[in-house]
Amino acid sequence: MVDSSDRSPEEQRGKTVVEQSLAALPTPEQLPDADWVVFDGQCVFCTRQVSTLHRLDGGKRLAFISLHDDRVTERCPDLTHEMLMEQMYVITPDDRRFGGAEAVRYLTRRLPVLWILAPLLHLPLTMPLWHKLYRWIANRRYRIAGKVDDCDSGTCDLHFKK
Repeated sequence: MVDSSDRSPEEQRGKTVVEQSLAALPTPEQLPDADWVVFDGQCVFCTRQVSTLHRLDGGKRLAFISLHDDRVTERCPDLTHEMLMEQMYVITPDDRRFGGAEAVRYLTRRLPVLWILAPLLHLPLTMPLWHKLYRWIANRRYRIAGKVDDCDSGTCDLHFKK
């Protein structure tokens, strides 16, 4: 275990941002009828993005859970760790699943404040572009915002080597 005094200021800030953000997000237990947003809870960029989603979700339609939480595997055994590391997923109460750009597209219909973006994401023949853009950002998310100091699964290092 790494003592927080051994961390650089950037690492301490990254860990603090993630811990504070995760603590403020509603869990599936708190919102049992909500859509689950499954994200990389060890990624500063991802955590900031879902924190923004939470602020935009005035109707309490979304519950948030890290892909590293065992409840994700219990509910969705078909989604591998690699699949979950590649993209965010939204899982509806009736078990429909949307990943990556499809999840963003779904959220533009789900959250009224994002409706203004819905026409853009629903333009015919543009989904391949949105998939490519999502992949480009997702593959660079650790370089964009950093990683938490105690990423012990090794996945953080994999993203920095890309």
